[in-house]
Amino acid sequence: MAANTLTGIFDVLRRRPDVEAPNLQAWDATDRLLLETAVQLGRSGSNVAVIGDRYGALTLGAGELLAPASLRVHQDLVTGERALRLNAAELSAMREAAGLPADAPGPGFVQLPLGRELLAGADTVLLQLPKTLAELEEVAAAVARHAAPGVRLLAGGRVKHMSLGMNAVLERYFVSVQPQLARQKSRILLAAGPKGAAATPRFPVIEHLDELDLDVAAHGAVFAGARLDIGTRFLLTFLPAMKPARHAVDLGCGTGILAAMYARQFPSAAVTATDQSSAAVQSALATARANGLAERITVLQDDALSTFPDGAVDAVLLNPPFHVGAGVHAGAGQKLIEAAGRVLAPGGELWTVYNRHLAYLPALERHVGPTVVEGRNPKFTVTRSTRSSR
Repeated sequence: MAANTLTGIFDVLRRRPDVEAPNLQAWDATDRLLLETAVQLGRSGSNVAVIGDRYGALTLGAGELLAPASLRVHQDLVTGERALRLNAAELSAMREAAGLPADAPGPGFVQLPLGRELLAGADTVLLQLPKTLAELEEVAAAVARHAAPGVRLLAGGRVKHMSLGMNAVLERYFVSVQPQLARQKSRILLAAGPKGAAATPRFPVIEHLDELDLDVAAHGAVFAGARLDIGTRFLLTFLPAMKPARHAVDLGCGTGILAAMYARQFPSAAVTATDQSSAAVQSALATARANGLAERITVLQDDALSTFPDGAVDAVLLNPPFHVGAGVHAGAGQKLIEAAGRVLAPGGELWTVYNRHLAYLPALERHVGPTVVEGRNPKFTVTRSTRSSR
């Protein structure tokens, strides 16, 4: 019964507004294993918290299979939040068209930030294991600190992406951590007995980068942590060549290093740091505050500048991702290039740093305008694209 129900839900799921492609799907075997394990462990009727649900598979599946007393969800990416709402609406519409009750059994879901409101009273937590140990530590500490004393944390992932370090992180915050048998190349770590006293918050981490004389703040899920990634380092060498702007955007801001350094270089500019990740925007806000730039930098969680009007800014700085989830895919970078072209005013500039093997030049020319290669090193290319007249 559970397998058939999940197949029906998973068939509906799409990734939009995130990148969609034939080789990218909205659920994986770990979603199925987490839900079926929760059923087997008798977690029906629990106060359920879901963390790391990518597009709604865990949340919608839990609402259907577990009939939870409450269902709360945290997704780091705004694209995941929006995809969940779109998929929930699609599932309800399909049920209604088939003459079935539009809503799944249970209370519906509430989307919340990682913290007390999400986890208070939760006795079942379903977690898609994150890519980094730092993100796992922040999640594990939050669960141990705020969830019910009898909470069961089901942390699942693809075996090829799991490590013994994940067990060690969970063991710092839980009395019992039991790896379950792998199935379909996925495995679950079952954690119980939260050590609430060990869950002292340590995020965001703040480190001083001597080479930039900059304090950088990082939550666990943010790319590169509190370090300076090598692509950003290379792009910053071209900062003196950039024109001052009335309004500049650090697109895909991460910890906000580019935004902070641009604001220092051009004191008259208004700067917006934006990212689809809630951990990134909270990190960028903390970075701005740590360097006395909070009045100069606006921080915004958004998907590819979707809330910006056309032609609204004069400069965009972009260090685009080249991964979508665990796979290499150029679609995320292409989406950000298109967004930059749309929001730039005529004559505005997009400065981009990207891995040399990625063929972004045609996209930059097509979506923004004339593009000049300003520099190359063995790993990266830096380009300056000028927005053509509309």
